[in-house]
Amino acid sequence: MNILISNDDGVYAPGLAVLAEVLVAAGHQCTVVAPDRNRSGASNSLTLDRPLEAIKHSSGFYGINGTPTDCVHLGVSGALSDGVIPDIVVSGINAGANLGDDVIYSGTVAAAMEGRHLRWPPIAISCCDFHPSHYHTSALLVAELLERIDSLEVAPRTVINVNVPDIPYAELQGVEVTR
Repeated sequence: MNILISNDDGVYAPGLAVLAEVLVAAGHQCTVVAPDRNRSGASNSLTLDRPLEAIKHSSGFYGINGTPTDCVHLGVSGALSDGVIPDIVVSGINAGANLGDDVIYSGTVAAAMEGRHLRWPPIAISCCDFHPSHYHTSALLVAELLERIDSLEVAPRTVINVNVPDIPYAELQGVEVTR
């Protein structure tokens, strides 16, 4: 699966690196395009007042001087991945939950929303702590979700927003689907 990974915490965020590492280890092709700095709360905003610049870091990740939505626009076009159009957008791992009204302002959720026209429904993933210790737990849940994405029966243009407690993976007690 070709995955576009983005976030709103920025290209240097530890959750982004863990997510990419776990998904690549699971056999996926990943392109990472994220803001050059923390853009939490950017919502669905676009940068219209200046040109965007993409910088490829030694990690292979692209940093963009724009919003999470800008990053996904560039990534979905295939411009930063040798013309490969992603199958899905995964946004995160966000530090802090995205629940209730938070999803209106969330750059993490906004980045996922920009991928709602691709083959599979986009995923926004958040760890429910502002200083997480267990990003790996969230990343493993995404990898498991991707293994079953074909069997999900979600309406077109649906965004999957996942919030994971900041606990070791072995302590998870299941998954609950809510609206």
